[in-house]
Amino acid sequence: MASEASALRTASNGRLPVDGPRSGISLSRVGIYAVLFAGVLIAVGPFLWMISASFMTLSEVNLTRLLPENLLWENYATALRRANFLDIEIATDPQTGVLQSLSISGYIWNSVRITLISVLGSLTVCIPAAYAFARMRFVGRNFIFALFLSTMMIPGIVMLIPHLLTVIWLGRLSESLFGPAGAWFNNWPALTIPFFASVFNIFLLRQFFIQIPDDLWEAARIDGAGHPRFLVSVVLPLSKAPIMTIITLGFIGSWNALMWPLLVTINDEWRPIAVGLSNFVTADTPGDLNLQMAASVITVIPILVLYFVAQKQFTEGIAQTGIRG
Repeated sequence: MASEASALRTASNGRLPVDGPRSGISLSRVGIYAVLFAGVLIAVGPFLWMISASFMTLSEVNLTRLLPENLLWENYATALRRANFLDIEIATDPQTGVLQSLSISGYIWNSVRITLISVLGSLTVCIPAAYAFARMRFVGRNFIFALFLSTMMIPGIVMLIPHLLTVIWLGRLSESLFGPAGAWFNNWPALTIPFFASVFNIFLLRQFFIQIPDDLWEAARIDGAGHPRFLVSVVLPLSKAPIMTIITLGFIGSWNALMWPLLVTINDEWRPIAVGLSNFVTADTPGDLNLQMAASVITVIPILVLYFVAQKQFTEGIAQTGIRG
């Protein structure tokens, strides 16, 4: 009787009784999802249209269609050929079919070489430097590290001319010592060596290295290990995530480089794929938007593959470094 009376009082007040928790999605949550979806659409939409347009005819692109009527895979073959992205020449013996020579050229091959040299060089320089700042004690360590960090506040565009003058001077010095073989300008040293010592990479690795427990270092010292052995045997195996992070960031930076290669090269012998894409878009195919989109997709495929393969290590590397210091 008491429950019935309560229900009658609730009904008389114009309110329905509530038997349990509310179900469904609130309006505020719907609004949040709508904003997030709009943000994703704005960010990903142009990329998805680029992929779609790369399979279209030129007339379909001009009509701003969202999807192609037929998938024109030949757009990619045409873009590769006309943009000189990759040229492979194979010579075999006509009698035996044995490979005699293999020649690889083109912007993609240049980018592969530049990226490999840059990433390996950066790892070689940044890992010992970060370890020294994190685990070793020497006079002026904190001051030098603060001086390193202060250079991150300088815009990269401001450093282009000083870097260029440094490369020219070092190139002349190298040529005077080793002859034409030591040339920097219009060669791989100018495209890679200036970026071996990355302040951000050193900072990222240092922040991770200082989180390694000192007990491991004490145990290594008891076993007779010094700093080099401790770095190789203990620190590096524990640092896969931040190392993969700097590999990913270094790969993206080298692969997408445009302005610096234009400054230090005079022909296409060492120019990377970003320069080739720029030339293809502005000079070779000013009106062929479908071919331009195909060339753009070819350019970003290696970056997407690397990111999806290293996505877990990349996010872990950023999350684990923190700001301890």
